[in-house]
Amino acid sequence: MLTPTYEIHRLPPQVDLETVPVLKALAKANRALAELKGRAATIPNQGILIDTLALQEAKASSEVENIVTTQDELFQAELFPEGPDSVAAKEVALYRDALHLGFRQLKVTDGLLLNTGLIAIFQMLKRREDGFRTTPGTALKNERTGEVVFVPPQDAREIIRYMSDLERFGDYPEFCAVW
Repeated sequence: MLTPTYEIHRLPPQVDLETVPVLKALAKANRALAELKGRAATIPNQGILIDTLALQEAKASSEVENIVTTQDELFQAELFPEGPDSVAAKEVALYRDALHLGFRQLKVTDGLLLNTGLIAIFQMLKRREDGFRTTPGTALKNERTGEVVFVPPQDAREIIRYMSDLERFGDYPEFCAVW
């Protein structure tokens, strides 16, 4: 039996996002990004920084799925992409490539990750050609206890509706300006 579930609210949210705590956090994030931008400008080859960060993010994301590798294996996979010995390093390299694909998508869509981009990333990661899930029965479970912690929408039309809402959310500058 698929439980628990909760209501996913439609976008845009019907709440005031421009609260004092949110605006304070936004100002703090803006200062930190400006400082990072200034420091990054002093690095002769910023691509090295970006590639290293992407690799570290891919490594961390992969560990969530129990794909664990070492820094040495990652850098060897970077230097010798035709054949790292480690299956985990290949998987992390795939995550890195997906991050780069997402970044390229953001550049051509004025900072919005559209559904076509999400599907392209999914297809790269899963090495499949399908898109949004159409088969019911998906549930997220606690691996230790087997307890169902979330049941996402099961109907394909409903999934597409929610994903379309998410995509259109970028058309609401009064909400996105906060982010």
